[in-house]
Amino acid sequence: MHATSPITRRPSRRIHVGDVPVGGGAPISVQSMTNTDTLDVAATVAQIRDLETAGADIVRVSVPTMDAAEAFGRIKREANVPLVADIHFDYRIALRVAELGVDCLRINPGNIGREDRVQAVVSAARDNGIPIRIGVNAGSLEKDLQKKYGEPTPEALVESAMRHIDHLDRLDFPDFKVSVKASDVFMAVAAYRDLAARIEQPLHLGITEAGGLRSGTVKSSIGLGMLLMDGIGDTIRVSLAADPVEEIKVGFDMLKSLRLRAKGINFVACPSCSRQNFDVIGTMNALEERLDDVLTPLDVSVIGCVVNGPGEAKESDIGLTGGSPANLVYIDGKPASKLRNDHLVDDLERLIRDKVREKEQAEQDVIARDA
Repeated sequence: MHATSPITRRPSRRIHVGDVPVGGGAPISVQSMTNTDTLDVAATVAQIRDLETAGADIVRVSVPTMDAAEAFGRIKREANVPLVADIHFDYRIALRVAELGVDCLRINPGNIGREDRVQAVVSAARDNGIPIRIGVNAGSLEKDLQKKYGEPTPEALVESAMRHIDHLDRLDFPDFKVSVKASDVFMAVAAYRDLAARIEQPLHLGITEAGGLRSGTVKSSIGLGMLLMDGIGDTIRVSLAADPVEEIKVGFDMLKSLRLRAKGINFVACPSCSRQNFDVIGTMNALEERLDDVLTPLDVSVIGCVVNGPGEAKESDIGLTGGSPANLVYIDGKPASKLRNDHLVDDLERLIRDKVREKEQAEQDVIARDA
């Protein structure tokens, strides 16, 4: 409902994951990870398709074996979004997916092994224009750091990250992004804040192993929200024990609430009370489900009575205010029509889709004029 965010983002180096810019002031990208067996190419491609439909900018795929690397090559040919290969321990897997067209390599240089193996991976990335993501996780810190700190701490996460970054610096490879994830909100936030002041590279944000749909959404929103409010973060993944599509939805809702990204419908709805003139909760549930496919930015307010309804509606593309004997619809902030309760959801969906088409056509006209 407001085009400009008051957040000043941290300056960072720009890299490209496929055709998606990350860092350097680019829009904060939203990503998820497949949870299918990578060897099951059909199932993995189907899940990537679902993520594409939900609006995912980037999708990560685990590649634990050489057989999975070959499957990844077939998956890559059918994907329409950039794919990141998640690789640990065996540097040869990284070399193979680099040949097969991967868009980004997620590795920890420290667990790849000898310096010559790290150098081989970096050379392959450089030759193919592939960025690297250094992914540090509180659950898999190096043994010497566990011994030094006794337990995962923000300092341990950052020391691990800087150790891996030094690997790439020695090889003069600056095209990487970094994550320092923990399931503890305070630990992750402190680590990211520390790291953000040390390097120029973009940061991949996440609260790892955050939990199920509800609890994980809350935990991720608090942790990532704190960092995003600081201007920290260039790409995000909301880690939920749920359908990966839900991660994309939550990620975009998070960015929309901070005015950092506009994609899909931004709903404003009252919690409802005895003043409501229609079933607000039922209407909202139906609209969210029916309009899940809409990716065009649109502000829609659904308010059950005239106390706050007109004020919210005047700031929306489409606003519904409860009234008797009929509810009042505002379009572009002005009263436009009245809707009765019998077919309220059907009629409101039609008006919203009409508005979406109108906005899309206006955007196409602008592009055509500028061409």
